[in-house]
Amino acid sequence: MISIKNFAAVTVLSLISFTSFAQSLTATATTLEDAEAKVASLAAQSGSSYTITGARVDNRAYVTARLLK
Repeated sequence: MISIKNFAAVTVLSLISFTSFAQSLTATATTLEDAEAKVASLAAQSGSSYTITGARVDNRAYVTARLLK
């Protein structure tokens, strides 16, 4: 019983610490380069690095990124 409680506690604390460091953001612009520049600017303002997780172009360009502390 104690090991189940310990496992649950470790799992919850791991999820809390993981979500506090990773943030997601989306930027839109007319070109992919401009959208990525917006992501880079937001990352620089928050003192973070970033990883682009997705991009698409319809009538506008959309870039989704994850900020890493």
